[in-house]
Amino acid sequence: MRALTVVPQNADTAALTELPDPTPHHGELLVKGIALGICGTDKEIVQGRYGWAPPGRDRLVLGHESLGRVRHAPAGADFADGDLVVGVVRRPDPVPCGACARGEFDMCRNGRYTERGIKERDGYGSELWTVETGYAVKLDPKLARVGVLMEPTSVVAKAWEQVDRVGARSWYEPRTALVTGAGPIGLLAALLGVQRGLDVHVLDLADDGPKPAAVAALGATYHSQPVTEVADKLQPDVVIEATGVGRVVVDAMNGTGAYGIVCLTGVSSGGRTIPVDAGATNRALVLENDVVIGSVNANLRHYAAAADALAAADPDWLELLVTRRVPLSRFAEALSARPDDIKVVVTFD
Repeated sequence: MRALTVVPQNADTAALTELPDPTPHHGELLVKGIALGICGTDKEIVQGRYGWAPPGRDRLVLGHESLGRVRHAPAGADFADGDLVVGVVRRPDPVPCGACARGEFDMCRNGRYTERGIKERDGYGSELWTVETGYAVKLDPKLARVGVLMEPTSVVAKAWEQVDRVGARSWYEPRTALVTGAGPIGLLAALLGVQRGLDVHVLDLADDGPKPAAVAALGATYHSQPVTEVADKLQPDVVIEATGVGRVVVDAMNGTGAYGIVCLTGVSSGGRTIPVDAGATNRALVLENDVVIGSVNANLRHYAAAADALAAADPDWLELLVTRRVPLSRFAEALSARPDDIKVVVTFD
């Protein structure tokens, strides 16, 4: 079979590699790959900035945003041949820490977790792959073209769960949400906000193209003005920050209404400094009982929530998010950004 592989922490080593077809172990599904989503983490690994190969190996099979169809399911499993499935990315650390021991492996405390396609486990970027039944999630058959959005949806399902848990400190009835960034994470965060009945606003730099169109089709409001201007007008109860841009992060922290919650989902790059009035930020957070939280990855219940959210969404709207489909033989095209990209997908057919 063909697989997209890379030598982690070595730039420009991505290649199509011929590997033996996998043999499923006891309790594993054998899955035929349909599609693989490409995100910033994949690009960082290809650029040599991140990633770890499995122990004793030089190359890592790339890919953590999976979608496939079951070719063979073990007897007694809650899966059947032909089921549409996604594989969970993270596995708990072997120690395990207290969080991993309780199924909260997205909150691992000691960093010894492993991740498919990222950290010490081969990913889903191959024509065939295997996955343990306990780390596979079944999707509605109608999501065959867009189910590859499952992994980023699980990330925002967790983010919204964290917002709810923080809000439950006191009386909490949010009405307005601001999402900064209209990439896949931002747009899917907006989807879940709309599904919750919130007045959702999305902010990004683009003035036209697929991003404003997708927001409008969702029934949300699009903005391309500065964060300070938009937040001052909205006074949002919730901000889901999905850019990782330092200035946007700080402005979002200062821009909520009282008892506001900012959930950071974008990962920032280091080496950039901006002037910050730390005293004013602290004053606002304290006097308004505001909270800023970080959220990354997802565990099994977040994948289940994501599957429900995608099944409830309009498939035509989800199609708007997949702006390019690239065959595996031309994978390099998928790793190069274009101005109108939202989600780029590598296909195996």
